[in-house]
Amino acid sequence: MSAPAWIALDWGTTHLRGWAMAADGSVIEARGSDKGMGALGPDAFEPALRELCDDWLDHGPVPMIACGMLGAKQGWAEAAYASVPCPPLSSALTRAPGAFDVSIIPGLSQSDPADVMRGEETQIAGFLALNPGWDGVLCLPGSHSKWAHISAGEVVSFRSFMTGELFAALSSHTVLRHSIPAEGWDETAFDDGVAETLSRPERLASALFTIRAADILHGAPGASTRSRLSGLLIGAELAAAKPYWLGQQIGVIGAGGLGSLYVRALATQGAPATQANGTAVTLAGLTAAWKQRTTV
Repeated sequence: MSAPAWIALDWGTTHLRGWAMAADGSVIEARGSDKGMGALGPDAFEPALRELCDDWLDHGPVPMIACGMLGAKQGWAEAAYASVPCPPLSSALTRAPGAFDVSIIPGLSQSDPADVMRGEETQIAGFLALNPGWDGVLCLPGSHSKWAHISAGEVVSFRSFMTGELFAALSSHTVLRHSIPAEGWDETAFDDGVAETLSRPERLASALFTIRAADILHGAPGASTRSRLSGLLIGAELAAAKPYWLGQQIGVIGAGGLGSLYVRALATQGAPATQANGTAVTLAGLTAAWKQRTTV
């Protein structure tokens, strides 16, 4: 393998992804690891990184650009947040301790209402790099989904929703666990759930219990109960985020899977959204940070 000019890293809570990059911005090789920040102590980051890409360094040290939770207070080195409104990428990168030349991209913060993001700012930067001049709202689904207002190349404001984490907690650690299978999908049940809480979000807590009650009384199919739970939670999120997406140009980061559910739910409200591949925008954002780093 030819020697990389630099290495791109996306280091989240549960996984680490790395790309050996050529000088022209093309990917030489991509790798992944399950050694996310959440499973590592302060002294374990350097060994985990060496395990992932040690042979990429056969020709000597290689500079690295990293985004994600490795920059959190509990991570490898805390990268202070940049405050919105601001561009998604800051030129003030944080150097990780140790032998590797790792520069960490800071996350973004918002004082009122209080909010933070790490990793999503790089995806936003990548989306803007791939769509120059784009203004509107970006939805970034996930455990803590984000809605970000973008104008003139800056993140103006954003809001986070614990929708994904709520789904995991409700389906695994509440009475609903007896009715929610690990797999299965019913589009009609999802659509009905979205419609119910999007129009009446205050009924969410009551609507959630109907999932269990319907299963007890009528033996509701597992695919239906799982889909209804997802629909109820996403519908409530869309209701709360309506000031962001109503009448705006919308982009959803994440092709297929969870991203498609948000696109489907938005479409029922006459709000078409454009999907972007999550890996592609992450890599584009890391590349933009690399180019910015080499010019400051």
